[in-house]
Amino acid sequence: MEIKIPELSLVVLIGASGSGKSTLARRLFKPGEVLSSDAFRALVSNDENDQTATEDAFDSLHYVLAKRLKRGLLTVIDATNVQEHARKQYLAFAKQYHVFPVALVLDVPQAICYERNATRNDRDFGPNVIQTQSKQLRQSLGRLKDEGFRYIYKIQSEDEANAAVVIRERLWNNRKDDHGPFDIIGDIHGCYDELVGLLGLLGYAVQLDPAARFGHQVTPPPGRRAIFLGDLVDRGPRTPDVLRLVMTMVQDGCALCIPGNHDIKLVRALDGKRVQIAHGLQASLDQLAQEDESFVRAARDFLDKLISHYLLDDGRLVVAHAGLKAEMQGRGSGAVREFCLYGETTGETDEFGLPVRYNWAADYRGKAMVVYGHTPVPQPEWLNNTICLDTGCVFGGSLTAMRYPEGELVQVAARQVYAEPIRPLAPAAPTRSAQHEQDDWLDLTQLLGRQHLTTQLIPRIVVDERYTSAALEVMSRFAVDPRWLVYLPPTMSPTETSKQPGLLEHPAEAFDYFRKQRVTQVVCEEKHMGSRAVVVICRDASAAQRAFGFANDHTAIGTVYTRTGRSFFTEAGLEEAFLNQLRDALTAADWWSQFQTDWVLLDCELMPWNAKAQALLEQQYAPTGAAGEAALAAVNAVVQQAQVRGLAVSDLVTESSERIEMMERYRRAYRHYCWPVVSLADYKLAPFHILATEGAMHSDKPHSWHMEHIHALCQHNTSLLRATQYRVVDLTSTAATADAIAWWEALTKGGGEGMVVKPLDFVVRGPKGLVQPAMKCRGSEYLRIIYGPEYTAPANLERLRARGLATKRNLALREFALGLEALNAFVRKAPLRGVHQYVFAVLALESEPVDPRL
Repeated sequence: MEIKIPELSLVVLIGASGSGKSTLARRLFKPGEVLSSDAFRALVSNDENDQTATEDAFDSLHYVLAKRLKRGLLTVIDATNVQEHARKQYLAFAKQYHVFPVALVLDVPQAICYERNATRNDRDFGPNVIQTQSKQLRQSLGRLKDEGFRYIYKIQSEDEANAAVVIRERLWNNRKDDHGPFDIIGDIHGCYDELVGLLGLLGYAVQLDPAARFGHQVTPPPGRRAIFLGDLVDRGPRTPDVLRLVMTMVQDGCALCIPGNHDIKLVRALDGKRVQIAHGLQASLDQLAQEDESFVRAARDFLDKLISHYLLDDGRLVVAHAGLKAEMQGRGSGAVREFCLYGETTGETDEFGLPVRYNWAADYRGKAMVVYGHTPVPQPEWLNNTICLDTGCVFGGSLTAMRYPEGELVQVAARQVYAEPIRPLAPAAPTRSAQHEQDDWLDLTQLLGRQHLTTQLIPRIVVDERYTSAALEVMSRFAVDPRWLVYLPPTMSPTETSKQPGLLEHPAEAFDYFRKQRVTQVVCEEKHMGSRAVVVICRDASAAQRAFGFANDHTAIGTVYTRTGRSFFTEAGLEEAFLNQLRDALTAADWWSQFQTDWVLLDCELMPWNAKAQALLEQQYAPTGAAGEAALAAVNAVVQQAQVRGLAVSDLVTESSERIEMMERYRRAYRHYCWPVVSLADYKLAPFHILATEGAMHSDKPHSWHMEHIHALCQHNTSLLRATQYRVVDLTSTAATADAIAWWEALTKGGGEGMVVKPLDFVVRGPKGLVQPAMKCRGSEYLRIIYGPEYTAPANLERLRARGLATKRNLALREFALGLEALNAFVRKAPLRGVHQYVFAVLALESEPVDPRL
């Protein structure tokens, strides 16, 4: 016997005591899925048969039930449930949480119930109880469907119970394993010409083909699919052609489609039901009246079978015609379908006689991005990770699509006004500042304590509560204005330890790591000895006001901050001059038009090192060097005197000379990266990542693309900007890797720090998951600064070769995933609280105990 139930269900077992409910539940369901009334009696009273504990037991059971259904977990109620009032409460739970109620009835002979209870000493409650329960069960059987159970299964014998198997059926709206990429298209309303034009801009080749079933052939861009947000029909001039095109794309697998309220109303009209012929429906009926009857039937069936909404990309994306609240996503009920079609109204009508809609998006706090249409707006604007793509094409506006996950908007203007709107289009959405005025405030309850975060690259990242308090102090006391703080860069792991004589790090180990990850090409970049700096720069102050939410009197065009979010410059005038020079270089390089942006976010190295690390030099490196040279000179003098006196101290003399040499090399090493910083002319900026521009992250592009554009930029201000040397290396070529190693040796012998090795692609997954985004390979003299003057002494070097990298590498991957997630949230114009939860997590992870020398 197959018991087919939706994957998200509330299964109510119904049967007399002894009918085998608990035995069946244990066999068919996971232990955590079954909530047993007996078990809850035992929890609250230590006796599962204590009937005086029944009220408390069911209170506890209902509490757990609510938590499970809220989390979207199938749950089974193991109780007799033979009375209607007992079942009624579970039907109410199913309705509240939008899950399917399933009745699983065990209608076995009373003799079996008597026999089973007789073997249990704790079930000696006489024959009348079973007799009464069996009678109530029989009276219930004919009413279960009317009560509201969507699925009803009845087991009438032990053989049926033993043979029963449960088959969990995926909900039709569950497409979590469908990752796209997608091109999501707003309300079309019969605007066929605009639809064909928009598909062309998106890269879909649309051809008329009389031989095809619906007269079209569509070739999508490689790997991409369209998603239509409903309201294909009404008002516009070519509803049948729109239907033909969309039906072709869905039939061929290059599109998904969800229904709009106009589509469903048309279905009802075609079915002969009484509907109000308004809002453009007559135009659709008139146009379809000219069509072949078989096409009209096919169109009707197509629209009628559309699913209310889809949950996509591991739950990160929801598409629904009128939007969808978080608690309804991925659920199935009449209320969910109603919301998807119509949204939520206040019950009032406006001066135009139209329903006043409740702005559900203003209160949305879900993790999934919701893309919807239904209510026309002049231009799409993000609000709380939701966006409306209905831009009123049929009213003379435009037809809009959004590329996912890129977040890029693509539009075509309407060729004409096809219908006059009853209500004027809503006014333009407010600026980011006004739109998110309250939503941008950070909530301490979301930051303190143990944090569980989900990212696209790593599904689950945990931030220990021991580190969140430290991060909060840094962020609240020392960080730049939080409106600028939209990204923090990750730490970087070094290569595996080299076994080559006198070396701790060598490029060969980095190359071997990436080969094992099936990476065939890497980029080797010169590693500058400076300070990591994130630069946010806008075309002008008004761009900063608009894009970053500053008030109209804000005058700064950007900022420069460190890896921990602190301002790099302490003098406002110096930062302003620095940013003005960079802005002028961007303007001269035509970046604003080239990237169609008013702002740029760059990952850079800012030199010299002592510009930020002066205190470190004065308080740690220089005193160590001075004290070491003085002490060793004194030691060497004593040892030489002893040698002159004829003592056998030749080994000590050699050792003393070597230690003095190592100390001198130590002082030369850090001095190489320092020079006087008096004015702006003394600074050098070496960008190496174009992190983001307006509406676009650039992690989808190879590192060579970043380097090429940055090199072109650096030519426009060679006094401030320094182009990073790099080369692309084929790891399958022995000659290419040998050349790269020789280049590294030349860099380090000339006093350079070393190089960074990255996969050619920005984000790479290998056989065991996410691959390190970058690995640093530092020269022996630079490592002298890190590990101390005498680290190359054989005994010290051997000890250092035992260093462990696992913690550092894990930290680098987590911070990389969090940083890109923060950047993605900002680019798609999520409120700052949605950005800062990831930025804050990077800051907190920096407090984890990891050897700082790695």
